[in-house]
Formats: sequence, structure tokens, C-alpha cells
Amino acid sequence: PIFEKMTLVVIAVNALWIGVDTDYNDADVLLNATPTFQIAEQFFCVFFLFEWFSRFMSFKVKRWGLKDGWFVFDSALVFMMVMETWVLTLVVLLSGAGGGGGIGNASILRMARLARLTRMTRMARLLRAMPELMILIKGIVAATRSVFFTLALLCLLLYIFAI
Repeated sequence: PIFEKMTLVVIAVNALWIGVDTDYNDADVLLNATPTFQIAEQFFCVFFLFEWFSRFMSFKVKRWGLKDGWFVFDSALVFMMVMETWVLTLVVLLSGAGGGGGIGNASILRMARLARLTRMTRMARLLRAMPELMILIKGIVAATRSVFFTLALLCLLLYIFAI
């Protein structure tokens, strides 16, 4: 349970960090980012890879990992994170464009940066770990219909009395 709780905390911190990274990191690739962003990305990548490896090794028959939906989901997220953090950085270094401009089409790299936001889907694990939060979200969704019709009624009344 300690490792699971620690993982949930790291997922929550990673979600906050993605927001900070999106707002304050202007670099197209990790190699051109400030050291703070590089260190944080490396930490999260190493931690989630370690977590994935620990879960993989816990399967008695390794093939059973393919039947576990959360493990397959985490495998895809960790794969994308490793590709972005280490493989893309290696490609940029080997292409000789690590010093700043000239990496080719930067818009493709910006699109890859947007793919980072898919890591926010890890927050679904927090919902699974805290059922109270899920009950709260279901209540908000159920109340949305009533709020919409109240807003429509108010707009109708405003329109009628404005004439």
C-alpha cells in the first residue's frame, strides 16, 4: 500500500507539473528547456518506468499483463513518455540540432508536446483510488441538466421582459 499511495502522490504532482510545464516551458524539445524542466521530466520518466517495471515483474505469468487493462494503459503512457523524454532527445542530439534552431519543422514538435497532455489521463487512477471523488463528479454531472434548464428558463424570462 505504501508504494501505491506514493505512486498516487507522484501522479498528482505530475498532473500539477504538466500544468506548470505547459504554462512556463517555451522550449520545443526537452533538450532546449531549462534544467529545472529537464530534471523534473527525467524524474517522472524514471519513476513511472520503475513503477511499470515493478508491476510487470509482479505478474507470475508475464503474458497476464496483457489482460490487465490498467497495465496496458500504463504501458502505452510510459512508452509515449520514454519516446518523448529519451528517444526524441537522442534523435535531436544525433541530428546535431541540440544547440537551438534548425530542428526542421517545429510545428510537428509542438504537436508532440500536445501529446503530453494525454498523460493527464493517469488521473483516472486517482478516481479509482478515491471513490468519494467519483461520487462527487457523478453528482456534478447529474446536476448539470438541472442547471442548464434553469439557465434556459432565465434566458427566456430575460428575453420576454426585455421586449
